[in-house]
Amino acid sequence: MNPSLLLAAAPPALPHTHSDGRLLVAVLLGIGAVVLLISKLKLHPFLALTLGSGLLAAVAGAPFDKLTSSFVSGFGATVASVGLLIGLGAMLGKLLADSGGANTIADTVLARATPRSLPWAMALIAALLGLPLFFEVGVVLLIPIVLVVARRGNVPVLRVGIPALAGLSVLHGLVPPHPGPLVAVDALKADLGTTLALGLLVAVPTLVVAGPLFARVAERWVGPLPLPGLAGDTGTAGDAGERPGRAPAFGAVLATILLPVVLMLGKALADVVVDDPADPVQRVLDFIGSPLVALLAAVLLGMVTLGRAAGFDRGRISDTVARSLGPVAGIVFIVGAGGGFKQTLVDVGVGDAVSHWAGELHIPALLLGWLIAVLIRLATGSATVATITAAGIVAPLAAGMSGTHAALLVLAVGSGSLFFSHVNDAGFWLVKEYFGMDVGQTVKSWSVMETVISVVAIALILPLSLVL
Repeated sequence: MNPSLLLAAAPPALPHTHSDGRLLVAVLLGIGAVVLLISKLKLHPFLALTLGSGLLAAVAGAPFDKLTSSFVSGFGATVASVGLLIGLGAMLGKLLADSGGANTIADTVLARATPRSLPWAMALIAALLGLPLFFEVGVVLLIPIVLVVARRGNVPVLRVGIPALAGLSVLHGLVPPHPGPLVAVDALKADLGTTLALGLLVAVPTLVVAGPLFARVAERWVGPLPLPGLAGDTGTAGDAGERPGRAPAFGAVLATILLPVVLMLGKALADVVVDDPADPVQRVLDFIGSPLVALLAAVLLGMVTLGRAAGFDRGRISDTVARSLGPVAGIVFIVGAGGGFKQTLVDVGVGDAVSHWAGELHIPALLLGWLIAVLIRLATGSATVATITAAGIVAPLAAGMSGTHAALLVLAVGSGSLFFSHVNDAGFWLVKEYFGMDVGQTVKSWSVMETVISVVAIALILPLSLVL
């Protein structure tokens, strides 16, 4: 469904309040409620965002019969624009995992790696697999590979584990089609292709610093870790999950993963070089480079290059695609609720007030977006919630920006959302348990790594805004 149709059919926006003080109280109470419900009462983020949105609207002075109107319209518009892409991304990731395509990538890269280059090889593997896979799925898929590589290469587990985690995290926070960046692109009206290109430009040096380079530091801080056991270790790098009878070829897997990236970058390049909507070449590239078509093409190609190549019949391919959607239902609802919360912020006038405050305090928009995302990340533990909420708050600041600067604002918010994962983040506990670390060791390695990613990324984004 076209998001503009949803918005056109939505109830009237909430009336703006004229009191900046009342707006500030409404924002603090709304976000505070979300933080409390998620972190203390362990309520699902979808319910927390829904209740927080209602409280925000009520305190801001919305009429009783309009308390949910903005939330519903924002939820619908966000799911319409992002939900399809999340579903297609999940399909591609499931095909990649079940077909053995992830193992093919890992085995091929690691076969050419020396012990000295293993951390760099793991960062490359994580970056490649991080394009189509959600963070949690990537962790589950990569950790067995990390443990086998550490055992086979006789290297400390964090030396290869940190680069793998950094690769997944950097892609998750900065590069579409991951949910957070996608929603921020939509909220800030940024161009997806430009955001993707700049995201990759920022992601590469950030990954180098936070991955292989920081791994040496984390290794010294944490000390030697006992290598956790891995059931069914046969000495191969792909013991995650059931391996099919035959694996897809490396070239085919790589082409499938990179297809949507190439198509979206092609659209962005045509928009800059051709810049003529009537030109037939640009019209074709605009169509095939749209996120929906690009990801759909990758899924259809993956059914052949991944599913059929692994020996799957039509029934198993269909079953694999169907099973991919269940686990992402929660993600879609969280993202949709975040969109509803964002729309409530916009409709009660919070964004306009933030623009006014930022102008008075002379805080650059990129730095402000990063700081807001950092605060929400620290409070809620969710990178996705932090990205969505911060993007909604700073959305008016993007109205007068060029396409490039709007894309950089998306990246600034995304980098802030990764800052210092700690005990209120599910990823913190996932990493802790998989690597067999205590809380202190997890903070010294994982939490600091996330902070390095966030700080290095914004340190690259701010100078880019001065030259682009």
